[in-house]
Order: sequence, then structure tokens, then C-alpha cells
Amino acid sequence: MDVYIVNKSKHQLPAYSTEHSAGMDLRANINEPITLGPLERRLIPTGLFIELPEGYEAQIRPRSGLAIKHGITCLNTPGTIDADYRGEIGVILANLSNTPFTVHDGERICQMVVTQYTKAHLIEVKELSETVRGAGGFGHTGRK
Repeated sequence: MDVYIVNKSKHQLPAYSTEHSAGMDLRANINEPITLGPLERRLIPTGLFIELPEGYEAQIRPRSGLAIKHGITCLNTPGTIDADYRGEIGVILANLSNTPFTVHDGERICQMVVTQYTKAHLIEVKELSETVRGAGGFGHTGRK
């Protein structure tokens, strides 16, 4: 599948790291380091603009290494980039740790996964069909 991209950043295009990678790492495109204090969040620019085919979205997801090593995650995860959005991809990073974290220009800050979706046609009804699970949720099966 072809995805058109405009790269106004100082960095190379995103790419898959391995043959079976689902996501491409996106990099911070900033003029000076940005320090996130504990529980602070900031919108980090990437300098990237994409045009997705109809029926596709790009999801912005955290990088596991940043999450486990530094407590850095993406808010609004997964963030969705719609096929008709043409603005710059921005990433909302949050520091969930107790120590400051500094984002540097060119640092890999998130993953972008391009995926197909189906639009649902909602049909209003008075009741839903019965299932064994019913309305059970949020831990209703207990700990095992």
C-alpha cells in the first residue's frame, strides 16, 4: 500500500526496523531539548505530514522501551490519524515517572501503525441478544 508523506523534519523517513515490525518509529523534530517533569505532558512535533488511502488510519502508540525504562508514554493512545487529516503529526508525550525526562531532537518517541478499518452502520433497537457473558465486564471473571 502506498502512503504519501511530506517530510519537513531534519530526519530520515520513518521505516520498519525489522521484517515483521507492525509499527514505524517516529522521531521528535525539535529545535532544542524538551524536558518533561513528573506527570507533565507536551505535544512533540515530528515534521511529518501523511495522506492515507480511504479506509485506513494511522495509530500512534508508545514505544515499549521508553515506557519501561523511563515511564514515558503517549496520551490518547492509540492516537488516530484519519485519512482526511493533512496537518503535521504531533505526539502527546507524558512522563509518568517521578524523575524528569528530556526529549532530544531526532529521538524515537512513538510508533505509527497503519491499519485498515471498517465503518459501522448503527441500527437502533430496543434490546440486544442474550449471551452467556451478558453485561459482565471490568474484571467480572476474577483473578486466576
